[in-house]
Amino acid sequence: MTKLEELKRHLKPGHAYRRADLARWSTSVDRHIKQLVESGVLKKLSGGLYAYPKETAFGPAPAADKDVVSAFLKDDRFLLTSPNAYNSLGVGTTQLYDKTVVYNHKRHGDFQLGSRKFAFRVKPRFPKSLTREFLLVDLANNLDQLAEAKDGVLKHLMERVAASDTPRLRRVLREYGNERTKKLFKRALHPCRAATCRVITSIAIRNSQT
Repeated sequence: MTKLEELKRHLKPGHAYRRADLARWSTSVDRHIKQLVESGVLKKLSGGLYAYPKETAFGPAPAADKDVVSAFLKDDRFLLTSPNAYNSLGVGTTQLYDKTVVYNHKRHGDFQLGSRKFAFRVKPRFPKSLTREFLLVDLANNLDQLAEAKDGVLKHLMERVAASDTPRLRRVLREYGNERTKKLFKRALHPCRAATCRVITSIAIRNSQT
């Protein structure tokens, strides 16, 4: 068995690897990586980052975003999300975005990894998985970055928040909401009649614009 074949034995389909990972199994890692990329065994995602595609009935499948991001960060503490996730809240967002947002503790910036765009955002805290409550808070945190008309989205968002007044939402707001979001939600989370709620929503919209 050649050294190159020995290196290939360590590769797992669908996984991503940094050069340092591959160097553990090769004494000529740069030469071997070049050979594997030229033969199509490995796909280069960015400088020093490679993926071993998984063969399927429809052809080679790229490595999962989770594996790519984990290899890129050299860390498993991150949360994958997207502005597209807001569309499930029913607040009037309909745009589709071609990037994945990565909340993490180490890297900040926009990176192209293979054919995928990732927006890495350093956050002191984020949950382990996406929940409806977190998406409500996260949408308010990022309202200024949406392509939709802000007034309409905020109006529907405040209605959803008022109808979702639960201890879990309040806890998520405390942990992950920025100061503006906390002020907006504080008004919506107070019990009120329909007419009063409309006034609260109108005030929230005006305050969000100042």
